[in-house]
Amino acid sequence: MSTPRKRHLDLEPDTVERDLIKLVLTVVELLRQLMERQALRRFDQGDLSEEQEERIGLTLMLLDDRMTELRERYGLRPEDLNLDLGPLGPLLPRE
Repeated sequence: MSTPRKRHLDLEPDTVERDLIKLVLTVVELLRQLMERQALRRFDQGDLSEEQEERIGLTLMLLDDRMTELRERYGLRPEDLNLDLGPLGPLLPRE
């Protein structure tokens, strides 16, 4: 009979906060990229008014700026948000 392996988790408050922020920003970045691609498709199809195009463009620019600010605040680089999914490759496409 084998002895059960003891699992020990060493958590530091600073690391937990940064890791949680990293995960949240990764999800937001994934959604931002998906929204950007969808907007580009709609631009190309011509089914947006000029006002809608401007509003979407401004919103995406502001979101990108805010993401940059949050990454800088927590000392993260864009590539830090691209989780490695092992055999599936990186989560985010390389731009």
